[in-house]
Amino acid sequence: MLRFTRNKLVSVYRKDGKTLSVHGILEDDIYGLEVDLDIDFSRMEILAIRGKWNRMENSQCPRAIPFLQEAVGFRLDEDFVRKVQKIVGRKACRHFADLIMECCDAAKDAAAIIQREGDKEKEAGLTTVDHLFGKAEDVPKAERPEKDGEPGNRVTGGVLIDLHVHSFPASPCSSISLQELIEEAKEIGLDGFCLTDHNHWWEPWKVEDLRQKHGFLILRGNEITTDQGDILVFGLEEDIKEIITLAELRKKVLAANGFMIAAHPFRGFLTFGVGYLGLTVEKAMERPLFKLVDAVEVLNGKVAEQENNFAAKVAQSLRLPMTGGSDAHGAGEVGLYATRFPGPIQNEQDLIEALKKGGYSPVVFRNRCSD
Repeated sequence: MLRFTRNKLVSVYRKDGKTLSVHGILEDDIYGLEVDLDIDFSRMEILAIRGKWNRMENSQCPRAIPFLQEAVGFRLDEDFVRKVQKIVGRKACRHFADLIMECCDAAKDAAAIIQREGDKEKEAGLTTVDHLFGKAEDVPKAERPEKDGEPGNRVTGGVLIDLHVHSFPASPCSSISLQELIEEAKEIGLDGFCLTDHNHWWEPWKVEDLRQKHGFLILRGNEITTDQGDILVFGLEEDIKEIITLAELRKKVLAANGFMIAAHPFRGFLTFGVGYLGLTVEKAMERPLFKLVDAVEVLNGKVAEQENNFAAKVAQSLRLPMTGGSDAHGAGEVGLYATRFPGPIQNEQDLIEALKKGGYSPVVFRNRCSD
């Protein structure tokens, strides 16, 4: 079990002709707090701010709330971060300061999008989603098997492996047992799958017993939580339970001659109406994450299609290999997406060598509505 988890969510809405309404939530093992800001997006100035505690460390925490008002009137300029850290961070609470800065970053991106939308010179016919994630025809196409008479790029030859599945109880968030997982994978025609339970290291003998008992290719992986997101790791024989820095994980995986895939790197980027994130492919490419992984998961069953498309555009621009995996937590999700390898894979060493060699492709394997 993880010793510590932290989640942030920021949503931005256009309140009226000149005001953005920004809502931020921070939840971790100790704190739960929220903040609401009204921001004049023409002047990029905080007009109002409201904060509240949902969970707190001690009875002194509520004293921070009144000091949030000192951020009213702050302009989102180059001196903004210093002022928030100095005034809100010291007088009120550093957690509120961090969340306010996160909210204001999102607001600045939203303002940029609004300005672009109002530009008479913008390309005709492009929606906000197109600006952020590109047109559908610009996205690298994944292979699609022909099913029920539907046209597609028929998947022929090679080995089809779902690189990202979760089982219960190794992943408490999953509802599918190992037995059900194996039966489902066989039924739909996968050649194999990888157990990538959250921060769970599978002992080799247990997986080998399953492989022999069922006569089916079952491989070991691990979805490890890092300070820069979730990473699918293969070939690392270490049971990592706590959150680890991506740089430290990279050192361990390199030493083990393993392989790292950025899992659903843009999950949640469409949570609030898409339009106001302001993220571009060029900006996304600068994320440190992509300098420390070997490949990018561009087909994931738990994110929106546009988020998968955007991941594919970033991976293609960076010339990083692309993979597919269902991220299955239930039986009907197994094999939604998979990865097609051109050569035979019989064990974990074959898998790692194939991942390093390249030449594989993400596959849309199972129709979401076919069940």
